Amino acid sequence: MHLGALSTDKIRNVVLVGHGGAGKTSLAEAMLFLAGATKRLGSVDEGHSNLDYDSEEQKRQMTINLSIAPVPHKGYQINIIDTPGYADFLGDAAAGMEAAEMALFVVDAVSGPQVQTERLWKMADEIGIARSIVVNRVDKEHANFDAVISALQSKFGHRVGAVQMPMGSEADFRGVIDIIRMKAYHHEGDNEQITAIPDEFAAAAESARDKLTELVAEADDALMEKYLLDGEPLTQDELETLLDKAIAQGIFVPVFVTSAIALQGVEDLLDEIVAFFPEPTAHGPVALDDGGEIEVSTSGELVAWVFKTTSDPYIGRLNFVKIISGELTPNTELVNSRTGKKERVGHVFQLIGKESTDVQSVSAGDIVVLPKLSDTLTGDTLSASGKVKLAPIPFPNPPYPVAIVAKTKADEDKLGTALKSIVDEEPTLVLTRDEETHQTVLSAVGDTAVDVVLSRLHDRFHVEAELTELRIPYRETIRRTAKAQGRHKKQTGGSGQFADCSLRIEPNPGRGYEFVDEIVGGRISKPFIVAIDRGVQETMSGGAVAGYPVVDVKVAVFDGSMHAVDSNEMAFRTAARIGFRAAAEQAGAVLLEPIATLEITVPDAHAGAVMGDISSIRGRVLGMDAPEPGVQVIKAQAPYAEVVHYSPHLRSITSGTGSYTLSIDSYEEVPGDIAKKIIEAAKEE
Repeated sequence: MHLGALSTDKIRNVVLVGHGGAGKTSLAEAMLFLAGATKRLGSVDEGHSNLDYDSEEQKRQMTINLSIAPVPHKGYQINIIDTPGYADFLGDAAAGMEAAEMALFVVDAVSGPQVQTERLWKMADEIGIARSIVVNRVDKEHANFDAVISALQSKFGHRVGAVQMPMGSEADFRGVIDIIRMKAYHHEGDNEQITAIPDEFAAAAESARDKLTELVAEADDALMEKYLLDGEPLTQDELETLLDKAIAQGIFVPVFVTSAIALQGVEDLLDEIVAFFPEPTAHGPVALDDGGEIEVSTSGELVAWVFKTTSDPYIGRLNFVKIISGELTPNTELVNSRTGKKERVGHVFQLIGKESTDVQSVSAGDIVVLPKLSDTLTGDTLSASGKVKLAPIPFPNPPYPVAIVAKTKADEDKLGTALKSIVDEEPTLVLTRDEETHQTVLSAVGDTAVDVVLSRLHDRFHVEAELTELRIPYRETIRRTAKAQGRHKKQTGGSGQFADCSLRIEPNPGRGYEFVDEIVGGRISKPFIVAIDRGVQETMSGGAVAGYPVVDVKVAVFDGSMHAVDSNEMAFRTAARIGFRAAAEQAGAVLLEPIATLEITVPDAHAGAVMGDISSIRGRVLGMDAPEPGVQVIKAQAPYAEVVHYSPHLRSITSGTGSYTLSIDSYEEVPGDIAKKIIEAAKEE
């Protein structure tokens, strides 16, 4: 591990992405072990992974948090960013892709590209990061490299091509052939043996090299003409120069082969990363939030960008940062552009799981961890001037809300602070207090993310919390005009209370609440008219039939009387409440429910099932669009009560391939039978 700053061109930032269970963490562990950065090969299955060390990760045997594996290799620093593959935690995958210059998609040799592979591929496309693929677990039973290559090309296009091929498969897998250098690599014990290609694979390797040359020739017009038109073979230097350009520009997507657990193909993959993967300057300047740009250079102003915030039980808050510009050393003072506050960087760490190493200087392009910053979170930019702010990370929208409560009175005081701490670390969690329903609402990407929050509350903060039924924000309104008198008279000796007002209420669809003063002849004085208005609004907020706010009503006070001594504002507010309730009983008060508008993105194969399901939950399909081949975007509306927890439901219908956005745009009357149940439940409460 480097203690002094490496030059930017000696740094490679690679994010591992892909479907859960494909072996991303195992690959990172193999790289660390072969580089000598760890003393033993960490294992997810055996519970001693260096990177998946969080108790929740070990319990569930899956990656939940982004982690860093700094891998030194032949004078280079490869920062491997290991990310989750489960749908609920893809926010960390987005952050990792923003921090890296290359996304290395890990694909299982048996299953091929799976649901999250495709979703993450699209995300990488939107972010604009270069892509590569490693087919892992080629030694598994039923592994089929050729079938996986075919599936990858079918899904992601002809630009996908092999730069390695396996020697044998399943139990007979014994190493890889490097098609670029035309050498065979076999790992045995502590050594990587590099030999000539065995005769049995020679013809296949030559054919694969021809395909590779043809694919990458597009990157240079002159070399393409030489190879395709003139029929001249490319030299080794020309091929490697082409690969460098084609990979960085996204013209070519290289495919590698490994068995991470058996350490086969991993060392050759590390060689290819330092030789052909883009360095931090490869994609030009970095976008700023104001539309400007900043060069990745050690000569510029010191700028550090935070792409992940987490907590360690012993060290405290940790911020994973990428140095965009300048050079960082310990005991440096920086300014947070979001808060305007100064942050003192005491230590600079390299981190492998829980193990930290102090670093003395870091160049632009490198990734390190800063501990104990007081008020710095994911997405923040730290700089010498405090005037630099990078563009935000495109995190997934959290559409899955739950109401969360403390189990005991003792935990109530601690719950809010603990939740805030967890939400600060995870931008795909949103915490709100719904003042209308008086509930604390946590919104997440899905139900598994919520389960993890509950476990962390217990394990990290010793707070016992549970979910309670989320209250739907129903509304009430009226369907016809009605009149009623509100009269309040109370005599208790001395001055009493007296107020009398006659109210007319009528529907006011789409125009909210209106109050009209129709009193003539001074029968009620102006201050008392104001009190009537206030009393009506107070009554409307408490509901007419089920305790939900009344909306879209026009109220007129057209008659009444007052007493010179006994009338006061409080009496008229009380009379207004009596009058409004009496009028509402005659005005056909009804219950309204929020209507959600959904945009559901699904593969063609699941579109019919999703539309049928929408109809079954009192919804309606508004239209469809096909933004790209094989994909449908269904626009629909449905009662919010039916889709408030749509995330796991959609996952079940579409085998995890669907995604959606949701907004509440309107209210409609609840059908009578359903309204009756809601009103009865409200009365019981």
